[in-house]
Amino acid sequence: VAREFGGARRGAWGSKGHEREFAIQIAERGTGAQYRVPGRETVRSRAEPSGTLAPMPAVTPMSYTEAEIANVAFNASGLVPAIIQEESTGQVLMMAWMNEDALRKTLETGRTWFWSRSRQEYWCKGETSGDRQFVRSAAYDCDADVLLVAVEQEGNGACHTGERSCFFRGFGSGAEPVHL
Repeated sequence: VAREFGGARRGAWGSKGHEREFAIQIAERGTGAQYRVPGRETVRSRAEPSGTLAPMPAVTPMSYTEAEIANVAFNASGLVPAIIQEESTGQVLMMAWMNEDALRKTLETGRTWFWSRSRQEYWCKGETSGDRQFVRSAAYDCDADVLLVAVEQEGNGACHTGERSCFFRGFGSGAEPVHL
């Protein structure tokens, strides 16, 4: 049975001012306007048909105990796989690695943070693409060696290819693997 790190919803707030910056850009361009995110195709704003700005998703820090963090079985490299699932649809969006600090940052900030094995640095999903993830719940599996994080996905999706999910190539579909 998975045990959940739960928490009551708290007020929305920005991360490094990015939420406010995006909201201002969108508001200045009006209803249904388009804006560009560096390195990405054009995406639609969050403006409502009435011309008012749609509310940004709430950032919800998760409560946790030190015992829960101690229960997580990090591998020899100090990492644990984190499966990211869209809360509203149940679709698996991506898998990335977290170390203890990334897990703590994820729970404390209500945004997904990961450890990049190739770049050897932390990254917060959506900080450069605008395709942010807002944590709604987090759990670990029966062996405590895999995390499941349910999120509200904002923007085009989770995959760096522009797809909604990183799992868009099914076996037997004839899709060619792309090595980026």
